Amino acid sequence: MKTGSTAVPRPTLRTTEQIDAMRPAGRLVAEAIQLASAAVRPGVTTGELDRLIAELFSRHGAIPLFKNYPHPQGQMPFPAVTCISVNEEVVHGIPGPRVLQQGDVVKIDTGCKLNGWCGDSAVTVAVGAVPAEVTNLLKATEDSLWLAIRELGRRTWWSEIAGQMQSHIAAAGFAMVEQMVGHGIGRVLHEPPQVPNVTGPKWTKEDFRLEPGLVLAIEPIANQGSKDVKSLNDFWTVATMDGQASAHFEHTVALTPDGPVVLTARQAGH
Repeated sequence: MKTGSTAVPRPTLRTTEQIDAMRPAGRLVAEAIQLASAAVRPGVTTGELDRLIAELFSRHGAIPLFKNYPHPQGQMPFPAVTCISVNEEVVHGIPGPRVLQQGDVVKIDTGCKLNGWCGDSAVTVAVGAVPAEVTNLLKATEDSLWLAIRELGRRTWWSEIAGQMQSHIAAAGFAMVEQMVGHGIGRVLHEPPQVPNVTGPKWTKEDFRLEPGLVLAIEPIANQGSKDVKSLNDFWTVATMDGQASAHFEHTVALTPDGPVVLTARQAGH
């Protein structure tokens, strides 16, 4: 996850062999997301979920990409392996002693480097039953991710897809967060291009052509209420301005000559 900037460097296009080399990192991230998601229940702490993923990465000799990630304004580096954001927390939540409760909505976002290549993925999990509108928020956000993946091999410019994602979320009655964007990914976590989930004048200069070799971390983030967000006092966590719930889904996706391939699927493939 990163926020927008003014630089517009050209995306790096990966060879088929390089994309194949990224698959193990993607599969391990998928396993981490699945492991933590299965452990979500009332009484579990966010710190326990983080430890599960940290231990998995350690067993496989993978480098956690989020641990000690530098803060953009020079505050403390990110102190954990996983961003775990609950309810109104949008992204970059710091795991710790917080105990999950029935009805919470938990965003789990993590990444690792394995054999020199990176993978990044996120999911939102409900703790037991949640209100119907929150269920709809999660479904609409995840559906917008899969919409983007399907369209990746059919469109010419990313802005065409971002517009569809934004319209899908709006039609469902929710608001796409505009400040947070996806990103290219490869040898490092954050590479060009920036991958916004909305269109508009601010993002015109960031648009990029869709061509084989692109590897993108696509990550729609939508709010139940207002799109507006704020930073909390821990220097990392971003939360909704109105205190309503937020949802976040992400996959690392390669665009190949045969179409999009989800590298962070449990079994990487189309």
